[in-house]
Amino acid sequence: MLKLVSGCGGQDWACSVAEAGLGGEEAAFEVERPGDLGAASCGGAGWGGAGIPDSAPAGGMLQAGAAEELGEAVGGGEERPASHPPPPALRLLNRKPQGGSEETQTSEHDLQRGRLRRGPRAAPAAPGMGDHGGQPERSAPHPPGAAVNGLLHNGFHQLPVQQPRFCSRASVGGGDPAPPRLLLQPELQPQPPPPQHDSPAKKCRLRRRMDSGKKNRPPFPWFGMDIGGTLVKLVYFEPKDITAEEEQEEVENLKSIRKYLTSNIAYGKTGIRDVHLELKNLTMCGRKGNLHFIRFPSCAMHRFIQMGSEKNFSSLHTTLCATGGGAFKFEEDFRMIANLQLHKLDELDCLIQGLLYVDSVGFNGKPECYYFENPTNPELCQKKPYCLDNPYPMLLVNMGSGVSILAVYSKDNYKRVTGTSLGGGTFLGLCCLLTGCETFEEALEMAAKGDSTNVDKLVKDIYGGDYERFGLQGSAVASSFGNMMSKEKRESISKEDLARATLVTITNNIGSIARMCALNENIDRVVFAGNFLRINMVSMKLLAYAMDFWSKGQLKALFLEHEGYFGAVGALLELFKMTDDQ
Repeated sequence: MLKLVSGCGGQDWACSVAEAGLGGEEAAFEVERPGDLGAASCGGAGWGGAGIPDSAPAGGMLQAGAAEELGEAVGGGEERPASHPPPPALRLLNRKPQGGSEETQTSEHDLQRGRLRRGPRAAPAAPGMGDHGGQPERSAPHPPGAAVNGLLHNGFHQLPVQQPRFCSRASVGGGDPAPPRLLLQPELQPQPPPPQHDSPAKKCRLRRRMDSGKKNRPPFPWFGMDIGGTLVKLVYFEPKDITAEEEQEEVENLKSIRKYLTSNIAYGKTGIRDVHLELKNLTMCGRKGNLHFIRFPSCAMHRFIQMGSEKNFSSLHTTLCATGGGAFKFEEDFRMIANLQLHKLDELDCLIQGLLYVDSVGFNGKPECYYFENPTNPELCQKKPYCLDNPYPMLLVNMGSGVSILAVYSKDNYKRVTGTSLGGGTFLGLCCLLTGCETFEEALEMAAKGDSTNVDKLVKDIYGGDYERFGLQGSAVASSFGNMMSKEKRESISKEDLARATLVTITNNIGSIARMCALNENIDRVVFAGNFLRINMVSMKLLAYAMDFWSKGQLKALFLEHEGYFGAVGALLELFKMTDDQ
């Protein structure tokens, strides 16, 4: 037997089926007007009047299988007046038991109570069952397997599950035991329809995240950003092991971004991809590919954000890992213009993590770190590789717009010793004022052609030679820009001389502070990094000379091939850590 209980609001419904062992009755039900199933609503939008979702089959067929205990029916069995058209009539099809000729009926009251009751005599008709309140008709028995109104002989499509089990209830007050109560199958429970308001971009992101989540790695593209005060450094991982299936499923804007970044060397007037720094055949997060290094001025950041919006980057990512002061400065612009969130990271953490990672993988088969041999002899000075396998402790001098000096004792143990405001930004700013140059490259080109001794006052300009008592050579700078007090000197110098003197002044100041910090921390390895050293051979050799000369060969100045990109690499590594944490 089957009985159906409808709850107002279209949200609660229940069905009970008698076990075959209860006399062997077979029950089926049909809707008097099949087209009306779900047409009469109890007020629940998108749900039928019988409490069945609109997505249910039109024929009104239910699947019955294993069931569990059900609580009290909605409303406790009380009849409530309906303010809507009555639900379609149900016709109960009863059959004779296989072992006898007696027929049974189910009352309307039992249907409302959500339970089946078996008795020897037919129950009286209850109003509300049919269109006119009469007793439901009985149909003639049908042979097993025959279909009645689209249903099988037992009224259901059987599922390959175990037979229902009943939970007996104790009698109350010594009366007859309560009939068994059953729960609906989970698949018969009403479920709200899936949301349909997601944008195509969001659906694309969710699908790609689910695919990547299976392999515990973030979806492409993979970026890391270091937004500094003068330059923005960007690293991009280009996968080279894309399968045919991945290529077929790859969305167009992802292909567009990869093609744009890897097929160009320059982006607009100021964006540059440092092709000579590309790391090839690198394995990151289980994928093989190339790591590209891109830079552009921080003043062009808004154009970059706008480009991200135009290329619909938010359909691929909603969060970017970024470090540097600009990650805070431009956070709102990323959110408002490009619909992207910045995951802000500490720049010194990223600096150390990125440096150690790049040094561990090497530079396409060569060491990342190097030094200058014989730095005090210009004729014999040459670049030599250096193995940084055991780097601790080291003094790390990060030379960007300003300078930070760190004492690093292990991967996770470091401290910022000190710093100076006179850095790469100072050099470029003064050169722009003194020479009229516009770019860092232009300033360095001018400096390479100049002579700083025409601008600086040297020891020999004061002593007429060396200051032997304290070991000061006559060529040492006694006063930076000291000769500019003389009108005659000012009129004779060139812009190139001014650029060179500016470069030497900034470099000597950084070297002097670094040497004192190394002595203070009892560290004999000083690693110089940062974009101030990019294509800046003058400063590197000057620092190597200063470290070696003033320490009497005890301090070694070390340099790195990827100079200012370590913060961006560290941000990229954090992207993978975020995936692991999730």
